[in-house]
Amino acid sequence: MIVTASPRLRSILLDVWRPLAGLFVWDCIVTATYLYSPFVAPSLPLTLFGSALALFLGFRDNSAYERWWEGRGLWGLMINASRSLSRAARNMLPEDPARDLKRTIVLRQIAYVNALRCQLRRLPADAEVLRFLSRGEAEPALARTNIANGILDGTSRRIDDARRAGLIDTIQQAHFEGLLVDIANAQGGMERIKNTPLPNQYRFFPTFFTRLFCILLPIGLVETLGIATPVGSTIAGLMFLAILQIGDDLVDPFANTVHDVPLNAMCRTIEIDLLEAIGDQAPGPVQPVKGILW
Repeated sequence: MIVTASPRLRSILLDVWRPLAGLFVWDCIVTATYLYSPFVAPSLPLTLFGSALALFLGFRDNSAYERWWEGRGLWGLMINASRSLSRAARNMLPEDPARDLKRTIVLRQIAYVNALRCQLRRLPADAEVLRFLSRGEAEPALARTNIANGILDGTSRRIDDARRAGLIDTIQQAHFEGLLVDIANAQGGMERIKNTPLPNQYRFFPTFFTRLFCILLPIGLVETLGIATPVGSTIAGLMFLAILQIGDDLVDPFANTVHDVPLNAMCRTIEIDLLEAIGDQAPGPVQPVKGILW
């Protein structure tokens, strides 16, 4: 996620320079044809076309931002549920016979959120899980297709074992299970966003209409701007192409790009809070790198 005060022009140009370069060449062709041939530019209702396209792109960008914001909201729920789980483990499990179990539950939750982060970004999760769990502890989850869900299931089994051993009662177990359900629901929402793209119409038609409008731009402007048409048309095209790109950037909040929800930083927040809850030393927060918080 970009955390600088304003978007970087270089980043925007890197995203749109190819269609923008094509537009500039087309602008020059139209301008030269108008100036050095008997070509008469037709009168085009560019204001009407541009207004309709702006509304279309605005609707698409709002839909993309809603997906991005929902992803951020689900990770906020994950942070809160993780804190509640560590607090319940610390306060409900007895100190002497369950000291190791408390630590195990906390470490499993930290491993879980990091595994989920990797799954959402389509990255290998094994190394991240093994940073917090031993090979024997992690092996059942690593053998599953959904590693994060395997870790969560293992945590539930350990809580049930604690109930069977008399360390907690059924009411306390129900409280733990309620927290695990909240965590599983948040994961399901994130997977829904990741695995369900915007409908094809939301992706194809905005791109098609934007490029069509850019083709018509110099034809409609050349009568007014004359030799300055390539500059004016390219600047106007840049605005529409940038708006189109914003929707593409936000549509997948877990794409592992600079526009991503900052999953690394939020997983580190969970790690810090949970380790400190059981009295362990915690690392420092993730810091932005060149204005980007990962």
